[in-house]
Amino acid sequence: MDPADGLIDHPYDVYRRLREAAPVHRIAGPDGSPAWLVTRYGDVREALADPRLSLDKRHAAPGTYRGLALPPALDANLLNMDPPDHTRIRRLVGRAFTTRRVDQLRTPIRQTADRLLDALGPHGTTDLIASYAAPLPITVICDLLGVPDQHRRDFREWTDALVAPDPARPQAAKESVVAMLGFFTRLLADKRKEPADDLLSDLIAVRDEGDRLSEDELMSLAFLILFAGYENTVQLIGNAVLALLRHPEQLAALREDPARIAAAVEEFHRFEGPALLAIRRFPTEDMTIGGVPVPAGETVLLSPAAANRDPARFPDPDRLDLSRDASGHLALGHGVHHCLGAPLARAETEIALTALLERFPELILQDENIRWRRSLRARGLLALPVAYSKKIS
Repeated sequence: MDPADGLIDHPYDVYRRLREAAPVHRIAGPDGSPAWLVTRYGDVREALADPRLSLDKRHAAPGTYRGLALPPALDANLLNMDPPDHTRIRRLVGRAFTTRRVDQLRTPIRQTADRLLDALGPHGTTDLIASYAAPLPITVICDLLGVPDQHRRDFREWTDALVAPDPARPQAAKESVVAMLGFFTRLLADKRKEPADDLLSDLIAVRDEGDRLSEDELMSLAFLILFAGYENTVQLIGNAVLALLRHPEQLAALREDPARIAAAVEEFHRFEGPALLAIRRFPTEDMTIGGVPVPAGETVLLSPAAANRDPARFPDPDRLDLSRDASGHLALGHGVHHCLGAPLARAETEIALTALLERFPELILQDENIRWRRSLRARGLLALPVAYSKKIS
């Protein structure tokens, strides 16, 4: 799948043509190896929950999937696991992301949002990604895990290098992996010496008490929580704000009834969620997807973005409609691999939008020539230039 084919800049046009042509397509995946792409809602939803589609790379046929190579200490994470290991690790960390636990985080999340907006002043121009959408989730997830302030900017740079590699710096991704491995090694050592009231200290205690969590699993889990907790939410906040600025009638309706913001977050997930493609899967046996035979071990790519724009499930799918019942969207997955951090992502996006719209009654897109990150892993903006004001002029 080549970014030149329009998938990054015009993904929904590409997906519409693919959905209409056939349920499953043989393509070149992001790593250049052959893959099967699934785009229709019913097929994607069914496949997301099918236990025959494994996330474990050991089920990949020899000479097929290449993908991103991570060291074992970062690779033993939930995105590469099936039950029962997946179930065991998810249970250990799941208590940190329950709706009840996230409700306790709402006040500090709002305080962080207000602090970032205070720094902008009453009016001016800004790149809303750099000044707001990015620092909010990285602050929240680092506070939850107990990552010191001085390392947060580094982490953002490492994440960017992995998700959207710079062609001019081919070694940047590998350098970032090395830096992250060193960072997590030191961080976990520090937490062992001086435990604190944070999730990493809790997970270390679980590991050191022998509760079936290996050292590689501990480090990989810390990496995944930080990586996914930041990356997906920053993209969703930015994409949601852009969608509102390009649909002023929807923005006006939301301003008139801010209580609708929580429900609107589901439509933002459906309309412009950050995941163009779900994590790759490998059939453990020969199977049929959408009526198409798929051999065991070959790479299967499921597209939540394409499924969420399927008119068979969502009428008039290319229209942003904040009054729509968007429940059932697949932006956060489905089945046992449904996003662990979904309650936190929803809360952060809701609070980010609420605070922004309350603070700035006037918010204007400064440049229609929006540039998307050159990535198939996470659909998000390079920048979001806006003008803002406390008062409507």
